[in-house]
Amino acid sequence: MIIRVRSPEGMHRVEVGLNDTLRILLEKLAPLMRAPTADAIVLTRDARGQEILAEFECSLVSLGLKHGDMVFANVAASARPSAEPNESNNTAVGTTQAPRESAMRVQQDAVDCELEHESGLIPRPRDTMCTHGARAMCEYCLPIEPYDAAYLEEHNIKHMSFQAYLRKVLSDHKIRGDISGAVPANFALPLEEPEYGVRPKCPGAHAPWPAGICSKCQPSAVTLQRQPFRMVDNVEFASRSVVDTLLEFWRVSRCQRFGLMYGRYEVSRDVPLGVKAVVEAVYEPSQGCEEDGVRVNVGPELDAEIARADAAAAACGMQLVGMVFTDLTPAAEPGKVLYRRHADSYFMTSLECRLAAYMQEQRPSACRWARAGRFGSKFVTCCVSGNADGGIDITAWQVSNSAQAMHRADLVVPSSVPSKMCVQEATATRYVPDVFYRYINEYKLSVTANAKPAFPIEYLLVTLTHGFPLEPHPAFRATEPFAVENRQHVHNVQTLGALKRHIVGALDSSERLALVLADFHLLVYMFGLDLLGAEEVAMIGRVVSEPMEAAQRAEELMAMSGWQTLVLMLREAADSELDPHGSVAAGSSAAGSSATSSSAPAAAVSGPWACRHCTFVNEGSATSCEMCALPQD
Repeated sequence: MIIRVRSPEGMHRVEVGLNDTLRILLEKLAPLMRAPTADAIVLTRDARGQEILAEFECSLVSLGLKHGDMVFANVAASARPSAEPNESNNTAVGTTQAPRESAMRVQQDAVDCELEHESGLIPRPRDTMCTHGARAMCEYCLPIEPYDAAYLEEHNIKHMSFQAYLRKVLSDHKIRGDISGAVPANFALPLEEPEYGVRPKCPGAHAPWPAGICSKCQPSAVTLQRQPFRMVDNVEFASRSVVDTLLEFWRVSRCQRFGLMYGRYEVSRDVPLGVKAVVEAVYEPSQGCEEDGVRVNVGPELDAEIARADAAAAACGMQLVGMVFTDLTPAAEPGKVLYRRHADSYFMTSLECRLAAYMQEQRPSACRWARAGRFGSKFVTCCVSGNADGGIDITAWQVSNSAQAMHRADLVVPSSVPSKMCVQEATATRYVPDVFYRYINEYKLSVTANAKPAFPIEYLLVTLTHGFPLEPHPAFRATEPFAVENRQHVHNVQTLGALKRHIVGALDSSERLALVLADFHLLVYMFGLDLLGAEEVAMIGRVVSEPMEAAQRAEELMAMSGWQTLVLMLREAADSELDPHGSVAAGSSAAGSSATSSSAPAAAVSGPWACRHCTFVNEGSATSCEMCALPQD
């Protein structure tokens, strides 16, 4: 049979067999179109190029092509000969090989790879309108797509899952069901993050920004709207002790606390093709203690602390999944807290929104269907605050891809009003496009408003659900927890002496040692000492990640040379050498006068202590703070 092919070079008549595949057609067409290879040809059914033929190993008959049919062909821009390399060839939408090659090299999260193997179809039971047999289906009982608008509205799902959104986008390209296969050749990668900054290396004939600008590199106007999808659908805390450990600091000091959540991403069955972040532990970096907020220095020091915690989490098969902070104020009624975050005030302040955008931008989500190899972020933000009943509740959020893009382009800055985000003023080096947002006015009409000088941050937020498992099985299951890091403010310090008391006392039983090692704060401190090799670190990680074989892994650990060296060092060292802040001072001669010293104040025999009011570190003999003059207790 003969297939007619229309291309920029003219009309071609290609003779093929009835059983020939699409690849054979492309190989015969390549010399006629002067294409370097058959893979460089993009074949479509229509002239607009929307329905791409990419099933290369399928026969032409199975694709619905018959004698005399006409298709349309073009050569990919990256495969066309050019006298000079042009940047536009590398950014042509849907026709360049570079995005596809980079997409094939992207290492996605395991949960994304798992969900790509699923069809995502939602089964429906037999309806009263069905008139067919038990083995047939009709329009009333056929499975529906995971992005079906009626299903999402019926189940009160405000944001569809990212994988459902991806299926909706791919359905426009006739790709449905299992999408775990290779990305089709010359396929237009459909996902692209918004960019609100001036395009670098503009191909226009002008000086680079800020000396020059044109319509090609100038960003378009921004219209903010609710993001229809979310990268993570649910935040699940592995046990209540994860939150209680964080709240313990506030209960003792009445100061707020900030922490980094470590865990893993799993499939969530609560929404179609959903993803949930399972939080196993919270690491508390160095921070200032305030009753009305937290002070965290974002910079190299925080990055170094995150790197140490990341190493301990990676050994246990976990990763950084988000951040959490408290915003609690005691109410007049005992046992109650104030209800501060609600619809009439704010859910998340503009400063918190800016921090969330920064953290999400630092941890992008890999995606092989995105042109840049990344799309959005799975980093989540949780706030522990009061609810309408005066109790303590958790809210979970993410900021949208538009919020990340605005942060990247330095377009927004936090305002003094918590619920408003300010738009930056344009300068000689900062280009600020027009920013608009839409809202429903008092007449129930959709109105477009200028976002300058400030706009509500609700346009940048994506709400998540949260909860606890009915049958918790936490990975960190230690019954006697180790001291939490950076809590000198409440006289809770991590020392080698505490490490000795934890480990040496559990060496008589492998089961007990496995239980002691299942403590994230202990692992971060112990790995930070750099006394264990890579083999010992990996084995300790297996003790945590393999609870059914934890005792056996603990026995193997005790036989390793690096572990034996650590235990020997802890056993031989005296408590006074390992615990400089302990109750027993080095070189003390008061052993024989314990009866007389027992009546002395505790501060007289203790080491240096941190003031609970201003955090100044005082000498052990002082009973009041040298900085603020307030008493120790």
